[in-house]
Parts: sequence; structure tokens; C-alpha cells
Amino acid sequence: MSKKAIFMGTPDFAVESLRQLIKDGIEIIAVITAPDRKSGRGQKISMSAVKQFALEKDLPILQPEKFKNDDFITELRSFNADLFIVVAFRMLPEVVWAMPELGTINLHGSLLPNYRGAAPINWAVINGEKETGVTTFFIEKEIDTGKIIDREAICISDTDNAGTIHDKLMEVGAHLLSKTVQNIFKGNVDALEQDNSNLKHAPKIFKPDCKIDWSLDTITINNKIRGLSPYPTAWTEMKCDDSTKSIKLFNTTYIVDTKNNSNKIKIEEKNVYFGTSNGWIILKDIQLEGKKRMEISALMNGFDFEKWILN
Repeated sequence: MSKKAIFMGTPDFAVESLRQLIKDGIEIIAVITAPDRKSGRGQKISMSAVKQFALEKDLPILQPEKFKNDDFITELRSFNADLFIVVAFRMLPEVVWAMPELGTINLHGSLLPNYRGAAPINWAVINGEKETGVTTFFIEKEIDTGKIIDREAICISDTDNAGTIHDKLMEVGAHLLSKTVQNIFKGNVDALEQDNSNLKHAPKIFKPDCKIDWSLDTITINNKIRGLSPYPTAWTEMKCDDSTKSIKLFNTTYIVDTKNNSNKIKIEEKNVYFGTSNGWIILKDIQLEGKKRMEISALMNGFDFEKWILN
């Protein structure tokens, strides 16, 4: 009898994994995803990317509000799945992840044990890492701590941001996950305990965490901008007399020198420079408060940066 799996996920990152699993002939008997939500000005009902894909593939869909609900647990057991597969989803209670005979596995966007947590891609770029990757592991009680099954690394270039790394890991992770599932179904896995020493963490990022401190060095600031682009996005404030404007920073380059230029703004040859403790951040792609995201050259046509200082 062939092995059967239930897939759990919500965003686009998870869709690529689900697509690859189906393509490789793994039997997905149901999909669990987030409940539909109202969003936007019109409060239209919005469904997750995983639900949209599951509907296209005519897969049974479960959307529980609470995982410990008795009716949901009964329905989940009725599928008699051999394995649960989790990608970019919420934390599961033990009554769920301990249910299948072969366990529950997760695909995580880092080289575990480093960067456990909600924002592994962002933090790897923010911290200036030259390498990151994806890991498959068995889910246990503590988040992201279970036994490691497979890992695959990719390089982070100086021009990568969180968005480009997300897309690369989405592809690499889908193939690694499919390989992991096939090996589990064949009984061919040798999972290893994680080393809990000298860990780097990846906690959830909130808006205050995204504000730039211009007293820091140039490369640290540029890495932060890259690591938060395109989401949740680095930002800063500019002041002019009694006015304050916020500005989101999506794409920048930089110059390192020996001068402390913190909080200064200068304009040279149609370029805008924001000063750091040892150089300049050069703006390329930004969004000024009250305006659309645009290239700096377009914004300069109607906005005078020379009147402002960094706050």
C-alpha cells in the first residue's frame, strides 16, 4: 500500500513545495491552510496561496481556527495519513504533530540549528552571512529543534536581498523536501540531533526593529536594508523645521570612507547620499511617505532632499 501525506502551509513559499511533491508522485490526500480572511478596503474575502493551488488540484482542504478542536482532530485522524508535511505554517500542538505514524516534518529556511525562528531569511542577510540554506527536520515540542533530516546550502551575494534569497530557497527547498519525503517513505533516513551551542536566532521582526540607526557603520546599515527588502522594509525619518517625513528603503548601494557622516544628507550628480559613521548609503529604490515606491531619479524631480536632515 502506498504511503499518504497531508500538507500544511499558507504562503507562496509553501505552494512551490506542494507543487513539487505532487509532480514527484507523492500522494497528498489533504491540505491544511489558514482560514479565509477579509482584507483590503473593500474587506473582500482573501484565501491563502496554498488554498488557491489546492483548489486547482481538487484536493480536500481543511481550515481550522483552532487545532485542538475535537471535530478537527477527529476529521484529521479520519484521513489516516502516514506523514504530515509542514511548510511556512503556524505552530502545531502535540496532539497534531504526534499523530501520524511516520511523524511530522518541516521545511525551514535556514541551515539549522542556526536561525531558528520566524524570520530566518531576513536575519541571515541582515547579519551579513555569505551562506544560508534550507533544512528538513522532524517537528518536536520546542520550535525548530527537532532532529535534522536533510540540509542544502546556497550562497548569499552582496547584491542579494531577503526577496531574492526567499525565491532561491523556495525552489531549492521544494526539491529537498520532496527528496526527504521519498526517503522517509522508503525508510531511508538517519536524522541527527541538533547542536544547541552558539546559536544565531531569527525572531519575528516588528516595525521598530526596521528603523535605521545612522550612527552605525555603512556595511551594517546596507545589510539591514537588504535583509528587510522587500518586506518588512527598512525605514528612516527626515526632518525639516517642524516637519517629519518617513521613507522606506528598498534598494541601496554604499561608499565606505574614514569620515563620520552620520545623519547627513548630500546630493551629487543626481544621486542622494545618506550619511553613516564611516561613509554613505546611496539611495536607489525608495518610497517617500505619501508617494508610490519609485527609483530615486524619479522622486528627485519633485522633491528637494537638500532641505532635510536624517532624524
